[in-house]
Amino acid sequence: MRDVDVIRRAVAAFRDRYDAEPEGLWAAPGRVNLIGEHTDYNDGFVLPFALPERVVAAADRAGDGWSVSSDFAPGTVSFGTAEADKPGAVQGWAGYVAGVVWALRDAGHDVPPARIALASDVPVGSGLSSSHAMECAVLTALADLGGLDIPLEDRPKLVQRTENLYVGAPTGIMDQSASLRCRAGHALFLDCRSLAVEQIPFDVAADGLAVLVLNSNAPHQHSDGEYGARRRACEEAARILGVPALRDVPADGLEATLERLDDEVMRRRVRHVVTEDQRVLDTVELLKSGRIREIGPLLTASHASMRHDFEITVAQVDVAVEVALMAGAYGARMTGGGFGGSAIVLLEAEDEARIGAAVAAALPQSRRFTTTPGPGAHRLW
Repeated sequence: MRDVDVIRRAVAAFRDRYDAEPEGLWAAPGRVNLIGEHTDYNDGFVLPFALPERVVAAADRAGDGWSVSSDFAPGTVSFGTAEADKPGAVQGWAGYVAGVVWALRDAGHDVPPARIALASDVPVGSGLSSSHAMECAVLTALADLGGLDIPLEDRPKLVQRTENLYVGAPTGIMDQSASLRCRAGHALFLDCRSLAVEQIPFDVAADGLAVLVLNSNAPHQHSDGEYGARRRACEEAARILGVPALRDVPADGLEATLERLDDEVMRRRVRHVVTEDQRVLDTVELLKSGRIREIGPLLTASHASMRHDFEITVAQVDVAVEVALMAGAYGARMTGGGFGGSAIVLLEAEDEARIGAAVAAALPQSRRFTTTPGPGAHRLW
């Protein structure tokens, strides 16, 4: 019902704002990162999957610029080529849409004028990549409306440029790749250096398992100073260690390598990235062999690393993880960029209500839902 509702809301919003019928509907999902946090901008490995929850864009070709409305903000924002061609000229949530137009035009594409209405059931500020879902839905719509020849494998880079250069958020390539390239029933194993992808089977329901997403409702900021500080520390550490990126630091002999860094905080940052990359590789091998339950300890170790070495969790998410584990979950970890947001829990499907209730008792403000891997961005009609 939620899936049908978001489609209806997008169509109704388009009719209300523009007094017309849309030419089509396009959807792009939020994502959950199963494992591999803050490894993407270090040229490492990640393993996200797409959520059934998504942003839906109803759109048509009209006018001489671009207009966009959203069900998570009042009013309609309109802009032309002057604003689209100047990074930062459009502020707020509409800046993500203007940034997509900028990235496409900057890449040499003839972007059609368009009217767009957006509706979403991806929880905002929960670490589930609602902003990337919006960008990917808009990019997919504009590419179809304009008949733009953009290979799927090239699209994540365009959305990343939107974030990095128009919006000013130093994001990596993972969220865009997940929203655009995931397949239902699979996790996306992404090498963030080569951008090679492999679809890894992750059919939890077939094994009697479930993935529970726990939204802590703690405030979440993707582009705040702490995220940028982590990225700068990683880049500086790579420079000192003489490697192109922290992905190139071997896990074997890591502690000896860390002694080359004078700063203890920087050592912890590097330890997280290097061990997290290895956890992704180990998780992929377990999933390929159908041993889903055995990834639980890797998820939990990932959370401990984010909490103690990368220092990006918050008390609410830590509590959610601890309570879920005490209640019998196989594994749990924060997912997303950190400093708020959500945790994911791997558990027996029959235990979902009991473990969820235990977390709710400890964190009454939290919200939860179970999820399965969904498809990437596509046209609905």
